[in-house]
Amino acid sequence: MEPLLNEYHHRQAHYNSRRNFLRQGALGLGGVALGGLLGCGKETAAPGGKSPAERAMQTAMHYAPRAKRVIYLHMAGAPSQLELFDYKPELQKLDGQPCPPSLLAGKRFAFIQGTPMMLGPQAKFQQHGQSGAWISDLLPHFSAVADEVAFLKAVHTEEFNHAPAQLLMQTGSPRPGRPSFGSWVTYGLGSENEDLPGFIVLASGGRNPSAGKQLWGSGFLPSIHQGIQCRTAGDPILYLSDPDGMSRDLRGHSIAAINELNKRQYAEVGDPETLTRIRQYEMAFKMQISVPEVMDIEKEPDYIHALYGTTPGQSTFANNCLLARRLAESGVRFVQLYDWGWDDHGTSRDSSVDVGLPERCRAIDRPMAALIQDLKQRGMLEDTLVVWGGEFGRTPMRENRGGVEMPYLGRDHHGEAFTMWMAGGGVKPGAVYGETDEIGYAGVRDRAHVHDVQATVLKLMGFDHEKFTYAFQGRDFRLTDVAGRVIGEVLA
Repeated sequence: MEPLLNEYHHRQAHYNSRRNFLRQGALGLGGVALGGLLGCGKETAAPGGKSPAERAMQTAMHYAPRAKRVIYLHMAGAPSQLELFDYKPELQKLDGQPCPPSLLAGKRFAFIQGTPMMLGPQAKFQQHGQSGAWISDLLPHFSAVADEVAFLKAVHTEEFNHAPAQLLMQTGSPRPGRPSFGSWVTYGLGSENEDLPGFIVLASGGRNPSAGKQLWGSGFLPSIHQGIQCRTAGDPILYLSDPDGMSRDLRGHSIAAINELNKRQYAEVGDPETLTRIRQYEMAFKMQISVPEVMDIEKEPDYIHALYGTTPGQSTFANNCLLARRLAESGVRFVQLYDWGWDDHGTSRDSSVDVGLPERCRAIDRPMAALIQDLKQRGMLEDTLVVWGGEFGRTPMRENRGGVEMPYLGRDHHGEAFTMWMAGGGVKPGAVYGETDEIGYAGVRDRAHVHDVQATVLKLMGFDHEKFTYAFQGRDFRLTDVAGRVIGEVLA
């Protein structure tokens, strides 16, 4: 009898253990997540139910989507709105004068100390198109498509350092751990292409943005929704090619064997991320064919290369814009372009608003205008949303540190007001929303918070940002956190 009692108590202890509880719970959650993680195209339902994305869309997609896909152009470092889009002739009159104390009292800046001097615009402005949009002479090609875009002239943010501000813009929180914009969109909509990821990232400028790869991470969403970074020179993805002596058939058999082990692991442990691993192996195998094909811009005709200013084999913003069009054309849901180097403090020629900024503008002006023109001529602009902006703006004062001016003309970080623009995908062409004061220091009319921008993009994709949520650690999370309003004034 005693051995039987011991066995009984042993089993009871096992059933009541935390390990067994978590294992059984994971199995149940795995069944729920199965539909969203198996298959490489639209998310399929788990047996007897709907996929997480289908359930999310049922509750959140209250609008007819105007955009099927997003191309987001993020200028990492924060370009100066005062040299590009926010025309302030009054600021020119104050050039070289001490900054009024009222602009400094109670304010926080990343570097400015003491009393800086005001700095007039370092570019000339003209009005363009029927909308009369003010655009500087640093963007002559973009000026030709002014009537295609809607400007947000008084965007603001609480963050004034790069990494937190980039995280807030792309994940809805200044702290790491939240899903990125693209992850939310692909979680809700899936991918239109079974052979490519739904969320692809391209970077130019020689470096990743300050917040790093967290900007395209999936956070607490299933990791299948994280962004895949591709390179524009060499192999698009490291280790995409088979090693010497490894045939495609042999690689296929290897992946099948690995996934059989993963399936057994899932049957034993029930971790939903095991299903993600299976999906990723299968996707990687397909990407060996699909990615080199879509990333090969040499196949584009000469007139397209002339339009974008592209040179195959280089890691440039121009090449990435052309790739973004090709990826969008191939069914990629969210294409994120980061261009690094827009942090113009005036510490060097390259980081100055009078020398470095014009050089960077020359690198982006033609391709971003070409992207809009190319999408339009292909009939894709009406359902492709293009978004452009940085993580914050720049001060109307010249940067100084410890009362000493920088050796070149520069501006400090500034979250009170900056400019973003959107085009296509249900946006009202030629719209202008928001206005800043006479020196571009702060918004005085129709201010738009970062969460407002996010809410607007989600609506254009068909989602109610307040209802598009994901349950995690006891609460429902959303991209816009607990704020945000749709900027209806820029919607067509």
